[in-house]
Amino acid sequence: MENNKISVTSDNIFPIIKRFLYSDQEIFLRELVSNATDAILKLKILEKVKEIDEVINDNLLKIKIKIDKKNNTIHIIDNGIGMTKEEVEKYINKIAFSGAEEFIQKYQDNASSIIGHFGLGFYSSFMVAKKVIIITQSYIKNSYTVLWSCEGTPKFSMVETEKRERGTEIILFINEDSKEFLEYNRILKLLHKYCKFMPIPIFLFSEEEKEIRINNIDPIWKKNPIHLSDKDYLNFYHELYPKHLEEALFWAHLNIDHPFHLTGILYFPKIENKMNIQKGRIHLYKNQVYITDNLKGIVPDFLNLLKGIIDSPDIPLNVSRSNFQLNTSVKNISKYIIRKIADKLNSMFKKDRKNFQKKWEYIKIIIEYGMISTKNFFDKANNFFIYLTINGEFFTLEELKEKVKNSQKNKDEKIVFLYTSDKEKQYSYIKEAEKRSYEVLILNSPLTAYLIQKLEITHKDISFVRVDSDHIDKLIDNKKEKYYSELSEKEKEDLKNFVNKNLIKEYEFSVKLENLSKMDPPFLIIIPEFIRRMREISTLGKDIIKHDKEKFYQLIVNTNHILMKKILREPCNTIKKELIQEALNFTLLSNNLLKGKNLIIFISKKIEDLTNQSKLIV
Repeated sequence: MENNKISVTSDNIFPIIKRFLYSDQEIFLRELVSNATDAILKLKILEKVKEIDEVINDNLLKIKIKIDKKNNTIHIIDNGIGMTKEEVEKYINKIAFSGAEEFIQKYQDNASSIIGHFGLGFYSSFMVAKKVIIITQSYIKNSYTVLWSCEGTPKFSMVETEKRERGTEIILFINEDSKEFLEYNRILKLLHKYCKFMPIPIFLFSEEEKEIRINNIDPIWKKNPIHLSDKDYLNFYHELYPKHLEEALFWAHLNIDHPFHLTGILYFPKIENKMNIQKGRIHLYKNQVYITDNLKGIVPDFLNLLKGIIDSPDIPLNVSRSNFQLNTSVKNISKYIIRKIADKLNSMFKKDRKNFQKKWEYIKIIIEYGMISTKNFFDKANNFFIYLTINGEFFTLEELKEKVKNSQKNKDEKIVFLYTSDKEKQYSYIKEAEKRSYEVLILNSPLTAYLIQKLEITHKDISFVRVDSDHIDKLIDNKKEKYYSELSEKEKEDLKNFVNKNLIKEYEFSVKLENLSKMDPPFLIIIPEFIRRMREISTLGKDIIKHDKEKFYQLIVNTNHILMKKILREPCNTIKKELIQEALNFTLLSNNLLKGKNLIIFISKKIEDLTNQSKLIV
């Protein structure tokens, strides 16, 4: 029997491992099962290069996990390559050395699927175990079985013992603070999280010695898309997200071998028309081992609205595999994913535009977010981003420009795209636009203000304006009709002062006089496009109190409406005030702004008027 010290640079390696090296205790299971997987994959490679005399039956290669609550132990057992005494000394006792790294250098043409490091990964076991035993038998003939034992200090014992079957068994003696890992359901959950798609069969045994198969060793993202049907993709979606009842709308299969290796499937779920970015929809795997669902840097933010899996051996990880390091390879992977998604959307748009338009409502916010945040995506998305009109028609930007370029321009000769964010609330303004045969788009996303601003910067010849941001003839230059006021400058000043003085005190509108048609209403309530857009950008995702909203409104007074002359000629100030407030109430009501106490007062007065009229009739 040999008693010695582990070869490390510092005697306090174990506190470092426990406190700093791994961000989460549960990682130990992934590391140990990954090591077991490595051991079996190495065995298969050695058979392939004919360094093993025996014929390996792939159906018998497996990993077993057993929980022994009576003895407070967890057993991870594989029938892989095993280790000799010299290899235990090299790979376990000398912590900083990577067994996988040396193996890959020797068998690099066949070893691309070796998962990780037998060394530091193994030492994650001491986060949950007060003692760890390794019992290992090498595939090499005439070698002894080695039993290695350590109690979480630099001291260990190692002894050659009676021969066992080829492979390695790790026994963890769980410490008092980690008893949760002796619960069957806890281990089952972790195996499903980290090992669901590992390439070697994994079995969990219950106390009754009943085994359950954990993983799918041949997930469809590793297969050639040519051999997969829509049903295969949909079934796999439900395998990934068993609690989601809705089907995915469509998907993009990622598969590239040069200049880096990457496979995966990204699904487009139905997305509501709101910003609801949930991290963790896409899972990162490395050689079928789950790494993380925090893909910041690999996947741009807008794609966090998608679901699915990305698997790449070329993403450099830190020692705990919980975080990755940004480098050129990671940046190239990100660019590839963006391009692949854009190409998929463009292909769908070109091949089956009607079907693409049917799904538009569910995917547009993903595309909008991508266009705003990612230039590479913006440039491509301009080809398939479509605009819905109130008449139910769809146009690309170029199609829309061609349709309205001769009829919808402002005084600066820019093409004007009118839009509504709410067809019901802005109904009266839409009707005025329709009377003039103008096209009105529906842009009701929380990202609209950002998107149209970026589009206007990119396309200098266009301007987006919401239909209620001014009178329609101010938004689009109507060269045919010009209106002149019949009021004198003194009358205008008096009118403005009187309206200002008699506004309902809860409304802090700014007042502006305009020379409109006699057929237009006496008052218009607007928020100028620039002011409203800046407000929307600065308050995205925040609650705006009623007072803050209303201070942005502008009250337009139509100087040519007959009511204005009546107000000016009315000698009684009380009647003047009633006329203004009555007309204003109707205007507020049509804009869904008459609420609370003011609405009750208005309704009560109307009912009283009706009652008085009925008395006169009787």
